Amino acid sequence: MLHGYGSSILEGAWLTINLALSAMAMAIVLGLIGAAFRLSPLKWLARLGEGYTTLIRGIPDLVLILLIFYGGQDLVNRLALALGYTHYIDIDPFMAGVGTMGFIFGAYLSETFRGAFLAIHSGQGEAGAAYGMSGPQVFRRILLPQMIRLAIPGFTNNWLVLTKSTALISVIGLQDMMFKAKNAADATHEPFTFFLAVAALYLMLTSLSLLVLRYLEKHYSVGIKAAEL
Repeated sequence: MLHGYGSSILEGAWLTINLALSAMAMAIVLGLIGAAFRLSPLKWLARLGEGYTTLIRGIPDLVLILLIFYGGQDLVNRLALALGYTHYIDIDPFMAGVGTMGFIFGAYLSETFRGAFLAIHSGQGEAGAAYGMSGPQVFRRILLPQMIRLAIPGFTNNWLVLTKSTALISVIGLQDMMFKAKNAADATHEPFTFFLAVAALYLMLTSLSLLVLRYLEKHYSVGIKAAEL
C-alpha cells in the first residue's frame, strides 16, 4: 500500500516524536522562567516577560522557523568570521527545530503557568512559611503540585498544538515523517496515500497523548473534588 516507504515514514515519525519531546522540555523551562518574570515584583523583569510572550505569540510559527534557521545561521557565520573562524557553520535542522519550537511554545506555556500560579491562594504559601518551610520547600511541596494540576488542561492544549506544528519543521530540511511522506508522494505521484498515512500517525500520537495527560490530571486531582464537597 505504501510502496515500500512505510519504514521510512516510521523513521520520520520517531524523529517527529523526539523533536516534539525535546522542544516541549525546552518550552517548559522557558515557560517557568517566563512565568517567574511575569510574576516578579521587579517591573523591568515583568515587562521583559510580557514582551517575550507578546512578541512570540504575535508572529506566525513558520515565519519564526525560517527567521531563526536562516537568519540565525547567517548571524552565527558572521560572528564566527569576525572572530577569525573562516569555515562555514551549518546549523543542524533538528537542533534548529527544537530551539525554535521550544522558544515559541515557551511563550505560550509561560501564560499557562502564570495563570496556574495566580489561581493558588496566596495564604497557602504564607501558611507553609509559618510552619517553618523555606522558600524552595514552599514552592516544591505546596505551590508546584497545585500549579501542575491547574496547568495540565492548558499544557495539554499546547502539547497537542506543538506536536502538530512539528510538521512545519520539514521546510528547513528536517527528515521528519512529513518530509518523508512528501518525498514518497513525489516519487509515486500518490500524495493522498502518504499524507493520509501521516495524518493517521499524528492522530494516533495526539490520541495517546490525551490518554496520558488525562491520567495525570486525574492523578493530581485525587482528593480535590472530595475536599470541595
